Amino acid sequence: MAKSTLSFVCQNCGAAYNRWQGKCEACGEWNTLAEEDATGNVPVSIRSKRKGRTFALESLAGKSPDAPRLSSGMTELDRVTGGGFVRGSVLLVGGDPGIGKSTLLTQATSMLARAGHRIVYISGEEAIAQVRLRAERLGLSDAPVQLAAETSVEDIISTLSEGAVPRLIVIDSIQTMWTDTVESAPGTVTQVRASAQALIRFAKKTGAAIILVGHVTKDGQIAGPRVVEHMVDAVLSFEGEGSQQFRILRAVKNRFGPTDEIGVFEMTGLGLREVTNPSELFLSERDLGTPGTAVFAGIEGTRPVLVELQALVAPTSLGTPRRAVVGWDPSRLSMVLAVLEAHCGVKLSGHDVYLNVAGGLRIHEPAADLAAAAALVSSLVNAQLPTDAVYFGEISLSGVVRPVAQTPARLKEAAKLGFSRAVLPESARGEAGGDAGLSLNAVNSLTTLVAEIAARGSRRGEAASQPEKNATPARFRRGEG
Repeated sequence: MAKSTLSFVCQNCGAAYNRWQGKCEACGEWNTLAEEDATGNVPVSIRSKRKGRTFALESLAGKSPDAPRLSSGMTELDRVTGGGFVRGSVLLVGGDPGIGKSTLLTQATSMLARAGHRIVYISGEEAIAQVRLRAERLGLSDAPVQLAAETSVEDIISTLSEGAVPRLIVIDSIQTMWTDTVESAPGTVTQVRASAQALIRFAKKTGAAIILVGHVTKDGQIAGPRVVEHMVDAVLSFEGEGSQQFRILRAVKNRFGPTDEIGVFEMTGLGLREVTNPSELFLSERDLGTPGTAVFAGIEGTRPVLVELQALVAPTSLGTPRRAVVGWDPSRLSMVLAVLEAHCGVKLSGHDVYLNVAGGLRIHEPAADLAAAAALVSSLVNAQLPTDAVYFGEISLSGVVRPVAQTPARLKEAAKLGFSRAVLPESARGEAGGDAGLSLNAVNSLTTLVAEIAARGSRRGEAASQPEKNATPARFRRGEG
């Protein structure tokens, strides 16, 4: 009998070591190494001494049929996946607990089942009665979705191999699955990797599309080894705050479609409702006339999205001012603050800075630099920005406002929502054209925009302090007399 070999595998990144240590050298995490049997990590078919079979090799030239897609019936979900589920593909869906992953998949599978496709929903965390209760609450209990509560990968594959091949299979979740080829406990890195590999082989062999639900860590990353993300065809992230009704479905990886598209949903009592115009939803509760707010005209994939940036600049009594940002890259905020102080004379070293993207949306493109700078200066000088203006443009380290892509689409969306002016880079004026019907305020450097906002704020400050300036000489005159 072969001697059992023990190894220590990091539960965060999957790195293996021959002895235990407190810190993983691959990912830098502490106390993530767990003892596992190395001999059980290799499947029995690989450990055997049989000879490999030969297979045919094909040339690079040639025509391949387009992969048929299965539309889910949900426009926002199809937008993110690139038009629907590809036959034989495997998708990994991650999100915070309670964000609505199971609700989204229950609605999608019910629509497909009603369309006549064989859909299988396998839950490893909930009982069949719990899944039925959710479907009843959503009004989908009449959908012919086949349910099961099972965690053994071998039993799942054996059951699905009988009869007609399912068109779509949902595994909720991959962390609860286990396979006999691995002796580790369910949920470990080795079990997750081996279970996902077995399900991927089944999908490629039969042509069934599989959706794997994955847990996320406290940092928002999908739990388990990163190798699972490389094995699947697409990785979707379901984002949102539990206190807000907005939910964002974003593609992190997609072999059959774009990775910059987002789907917007609204959580209601009857499930997730698709939002066809997210700009109108994000701006529905905007505070008009409040200093420190600017509307950013952004692009998410092929869809223009308008969202409000809120900034608060307040004096601090601490030695190190605080910088807090929600929904934007903190590094870009630090860069914008440095440019404002170095090239525009805006002293923020003695102020706390808070920046928030309203509505729970996360912005990744650098075109939001100009809107963030306008909101910060507006809050500092207590100047109200025009309520009918949108801002977009990238700020360089020299203070120059650089152009961004898809300017006409941003202006068209702003005009559709009732905005009448736009602050944009000078070099993008020719690309904008006159079709949008907006009044364009092109700026070449950030200094120009800061001067305009500061002048508006100084006039308000002078008006507020005018009585005090007139009263002071009068008091001195009375003292002299």
